[in-house]
Amino acid sequence: MNKPNIVILGAGYGGMMTTVKLQKSLNINHATITLVNKHDYHYQTTWLHENAAGTLHQDRTRIPIKDVVNMNKVNFVEDTVVSIKPEEKKVKLENGELDYDILVIGLGFEAATFGIPGLEEHAFTIGNINSSRLIREHIEYNFAKYNNEEEKNQGRLNIVVGGGGFTGVEFVGELANRIPELCKEYDIDKALVRIINIEGSPTVLSGFDSQLVEYAMNSLESRGVEFITGAMLKECKPESIVYEKDGKQEEILAFTTVWAAGVRANSIVEASGFETNRGKIEVRSDMRSPEYDDVFVIGDCALVMNEETGKPFPPTAQIAIQESSTVAHNVKVLVEGHDELEAFEPNILGTVASLGNSDAIGVVLGDHKLYGWRATVMKKVIDNRYLLKLGGFGLLTRKGKFNIFY
Repeated sequence: MNKPNIVILGAGYGGMMTTVKLQKSLNINHATITLVNKHDYHYQTTWLHENAAGTLHQDRTRIPIKDVVNMNKVNFVEDTVVSIKPEEKKVKLENGELDYDILVIGLGFEAATFGIPGLEEHAFTIGNINSSRLIREHIEYNFAKYNNEEEKNQGRLNIVVGGGGFTGVEFVGELANRIPELCKEYDIDKALVRIINIEGSPTVLSGFDSQLVEYAMNSLESRGVEFITGAMLKECKPESIVYEKDGKQEEILAFTTVWAAGVRANSIVEASGFETNRGKIEVRSDMRSPEYDDVFVIGDCALVMNEETGKPFPPTAQIAIQESSTVAHNVKVLVEGHDELEAFEPNILGTVASLGNSDAIGVVLGDHKLYGWRATVMKKVIDNRYLLKLGGFGLLTRKGKFNIFY
């Protein structure tokens, strides 16, 4: 292959780490590397719930691409992907078109609303920097508005979060920390504020150990979070939500509804004609698409089956970062003209969920359970480790989380 064009779509965890690894391992005379992203920054998706609650400024979450990508080795194109034409080996952008010899698809996720009426129109999602900032500003606006209306509207102080998975629980944890500050700032009695989490399963954090779940719920409930489990959101209105539990429908006034109960792969993947499974490309063991030897898929767009459970691995940041090692290695192998591609083997090091700045739960080293401060420290160690791998000590010192004592 004569100096092939490698095109990487998306600067999420998988795309960024693949780019950084390739810029280190490939000589610029051997291949042209192009990274495409709609913004000139990468962001920590796992920190967005903090931005949405207002407990962490978005500038901490945002990492300029030029700070970690060597622009002398990588062509960066700030543009939006419109479609992929795998038969023609082309990517259509809003402002142009790119040819590729090897493609890496890392276009991330979008919200899955499951056809629930009103969700798309009236609910917020924690999907990116801008959507998270909008949630924060919306909550603050309603708190400010509450005491500036003659007739007080409880809906302004009710925050409903749909989904008791990772994102939903971590978000309500940050809200529980943030609400006392907002109440003090806007002269509101904290007892009037409701944070309500609605989850369809019998319990939140499905898949976690039951002891850890009980700890998490007790911690959050002690800080004012209400859980409604075994309930399905039926409709989202501009100023209320309707849910069904035990065959009965209930309505809650709420000017703020945040949907955190489902994501799907970027719809561009399916629309571009790839063979998909629930919107994702079920990749081969070497992370290539089933139909095309020159197309790799990573992160939220890739479906990797766990042979032991018969279910897909969850599309976590941990998995995406591990996938990047396999993808970068295999891209290099193709560029050098070899055939020995390695298989991706996930190594789940542990799972930690934050419950606010100073509380968390987790499982590490197989089945070792962590609670409270120790879990919080572990969460920040994991975050800092990623920054170190991505951009070295310089990035770690600028963006790292070192506030482990409060």
